[in-house]
Amino acid sequence: MWLLLAFGSAALLGCYDVSKKFALRENAVLPVLLLNTLFCTLIFSPVIVQTAAEGNLTAHLLVLLKAVIVLSSWILGYFGLKHLPITIVGPINATRPMMVLVGAALLFGERLNLYQWIGVLLALVSIFLLSLSSKKEEVDFKHNRWIWCLAGAAFMGAVSGLYDKFICRTYDPLFVQSWFNLYQFFLMSLIVSVLWVPHRKKTTPFHWSWAIPLISIFLSAADFLYFKALAQEEAMISVVSLIRRSSVLVSFTCGVVLFKERNLKAKILDLLLILIGMVFIWLGSR
Repeated sequence: MWLLLAFGSAALLGCYDVSKKFALRENAVLPVLLLNTLFCTLIFSPVIVQTAAEGNLTAHLLVLLKAVIVLSSWILGYFGLKHLPITIVGPINATRPMMVLVGAALLFGERLNLYQWIGVLLALVSIFLLSLSSKKEEVDFKHNRWIWCLAGAAFMGAVSGLYDKFICRTYDPLFVQSWFNLYQFFLMSLIVSVLWVPHRKKTTPFHWSWAIPLISIFLSAADFLYFKALAQEEAMISVVSLIRRSSVLVSFTCGVVLFKERNLKAKILDLLLILIGMVFIWLGSR
């Protein structure tokens, strides 16, 4: 059951990435992210009220720490996504499970079988090939600051995945998801007030886009399935994280159809390697 939940979360996560790309086109990043945290909080407001008496101070501090980790990943990821083709961003995000894999082995004693290792290696080869093909679009992985933003977002996302393994076994996933959205909204309000509002006339202006609420809807649904998957005793965080990266299917397709991105032949090979890797991971998890 946790595998089905993970694949469902991946599909919704792809729609979330596409919505972000639409919302960020010629738009200020920080206000978009603020509104995302606001709408996510509103979506989960009934649960926030319902679980208000559940957590003690320790629980809320642990959820606040998760909010800090996730928000760090989001800020870096949003800036990277705004300035890079989505057909590059998706495969780069696939590096997160590799980091989670190492952390899960060290912290939780998880071990992958032969099929799962084949899937991981195929994904790594895909990332390497992507770094070569992206040079045709004048995206140098070593010297492009937006690539480094994505790398930082991937690292913090991996930290968040490992942290989720712990916190979702200790506390109700709905409590975690709802309250961490609220804390993110408070943190993001502070960041926007300090970093964006005083300089808003000198930077990219903000404009409303109907893709902004779609970001929150798709993300909330994707995270709901993700937390439900992790709450199951037999779930492996390394495998769940890898499956979630199959969201690249949705984002890549939309990059081709909606955003008319270039250099597709080489990227399709990268995508096929990721898909084959996901099949091996699924076979090894049956």
